[in-house]
Amino acid sequence: MNPHPTPTPTPNDRSEARWWALPSSWVELFAAGNLGFLALDIYVAHSMNNFARATEWIPLAYSIAAPPLLALCWLIQGRVRPRPADDRPPDLPPWRPVLARRLGLLVGLAGVVVGVAGVVFHLQSHFFREQTLHNLVYTAPFAAPLSYAGLGLILVLNRLERGSTLEYARWVVLLAMGGFLGNFVLSLSDHAQNGFFHPAEWIPVVSAAYAVGALVAVASFPGSRSTWFLAAAVMLLQVVVGLMGFVYHLVPNVRGPMPTYWESFVYGAPIFAPMLFADLALLAGLGLWAVALARPEILRRRAPEPGVAPAP
Repeated sequence: MNPHPTPTPTPNDRSEARWWALPSSWVELFAAGNLGFLALDIYVAHSMNNFARATEWIPLAYSIAAPPLLALCWLIQGRVRPRPADDRPPDLPPWRPVLARRLGLLVGLAGVVVGVAGVVFHLQSHFFREQTLHNLVYTAPFAAPLSYAGLGLILVLNRLERGSTLEYARWVVLLAMGGFLGNFVLSLSDHAQNGFFHPAEWIPVVSAAYAVGALVAVASFPGSRSTWFLAAAVMLLQVVVGLMGFVYHLVPNVRGPMPTYWESFVYGAPIFAPMLFADLALLAGLGLWAVALARPEILRRRAPEPGVAPAP
């Protein structure tokens, strides 16, 4: 009699772990929190022209609606961390994980549509009429709406890939890299408007370039300890750059000639833009955490060499 074959173990996405011990849970909260915060950012930015076009209300409405819809998904599926398509817990009716997954995917795909449409609308102001470097620099920040696309892709990724896999970790790192690439373009184009009058305006451009390179290296060589630690150090530097930029943007707005603080923040330096560096560093940190979980040798201590007595 042949013994009953042992079934091949399948990835359980560390289901036994607490939700707060898993990067995918925090990535989900990161996306929801950023979508909610974008409501304030969009309201300030589009107040500059008093929402002249009806389409300018779309990202604001999406930012307000998306976080509650995601919270509804969490309630339906019984946890913050999204469930993959093949994760059907026996203690839940089958329709609940399916509904939560489809609703979360819809919110994510809507974010991608809002982001791509926003880029087209921003470029349409001057650049599409005459494709010149001047119009590209002095048009609305064309790369800014891509933050919606990036957050939408995070939500889609969380529902298509298990959070315990190396592929998931690399995608999170790559999405953070894409955010820093957008930061590079925004810093370059925004500061080019005044000809980089202050030398410190080059700091975010250089810093974003280093972040892009470090994260591309991690995504390409996820098993390299030196690359992982270098990227972690570069991300800590991004936090410092973001805080410095926040102060640099805050002081002239407070001391500016505008009659009210509201007008100073609407027409002055974008107060929240530098904090994108710290925000993206947080997302990259979650990606590095996921890489370390998928490749435990990165943070594991080296075994002592044969014949060498361990240190007391």
